Amino acid sequence: MKRVLLSAFSMIDPETYRERFRDAVDEPVEIEVADLGSTERLLEVGAGFDAVVVDVDTPVTAEAIDALGDELEVIVRAAVGVDNVDVAAAADAGVQVTRVPEYCTDEVATHSLSLLFACLRSVTAYDDAVADGRWTWEEGRPVRRVSESTIGLLSFGPIARRAAEQLSGFGAELLAYDPFVDGDLMDDHDVEKVAFETLFDRSDHVAVYTPLTESTRGLVDADALSRLSSHSVVVNVGRGPVIDADALLEALESGTIKAVGLDVLTAEPPTDDPLVGRDDTVVTPHAAWYSEDAREELNRSAADDVVAVFNGEVPDGRVDPDADWL
Repeated sequence: MKRVLLSAFSMIDPETYRERFRDAVDEPVEIEVADLGSTERLLEVGAGFDAVVVDVDTPVTAEAIDALGDELEVIVRAAVGVDNVDVAAAADAGVQVTRVPEYCTDEVATHSLSLLFACLRSVTAYDDAVADGRWTWEEGRPVRRVSESTIGLLSFGPIARRAAEQLSGFGAELLAYDPFVDGDLMDDHDVEKVAFETLFDRSDHVAVYTPLTESTRGLVDADALSRLSSHSVVVNVGRGPVIDADALLEALESGTIKAVGLDVLTAEPPTDDPLVGRDDTVVTPHAAWYSEDAREELNRSAADDVVAVFNGEVPDGRVDPDADWL
């Protein structure tokens, strides 16, 4: 019998796993659902399972991987990123790590542009003004024309590429920085490949799609933000720590940039985060991934990866421990 531990996390639907396992695995599969949310909790309940499906709040450390036991075959990260899983330690232990890299590509791309345009067009400022009885276009000043702007994309993976496709009809010039993506692919999307500093020097607005790694933590710092202008908008749908939060707050308070749209924060959920509740920020609760379609695809794909491992096959979402971006 195979045993699978599922995190009792809102994104994870146990019934989908039961359905996918029912006819696809040769031996019975027992599913247990448990509140995880921390390494300590994983250590408490996770031993003896062949597969563990974790959420964003559960760090899977080298210590945890060692303690979970020799039965463990696969760790599934039910999302795109694997920054909370020690992939190298898993590989050393002979444990595969999988993720679901493209289940919410369209959703996150669309959400990033929703945040961008909400800030660009001063949507929340206008909404607040009308609610307070002020009916005047001046409440949102200054607003500048999108078609005469340059938008920089930080990272050019599948989500950023989809965002570039969605932006193609707005007439803006598009730039991207991504050291792991060939310029020819960017050319195919009418996007110019540029250096990191150039992205901030030339962009009116910047959208961050970067995964969190040791090399990207704090990548967008005070120097990068200082290269923008007082009408600039910064959007982050990657990971919160990619942007230096203190530098971002200072850029807003000093008027270096106009506004910020965030779906990710340094600490989630936030506790007294000074970026939350400001007139010049729009913050959503790490919800860019969400649609009912995306949630269904996430669970199907994650379950199918477990099936593949149990059947001795290579799972579609396998994470290469030697990948440059980790």
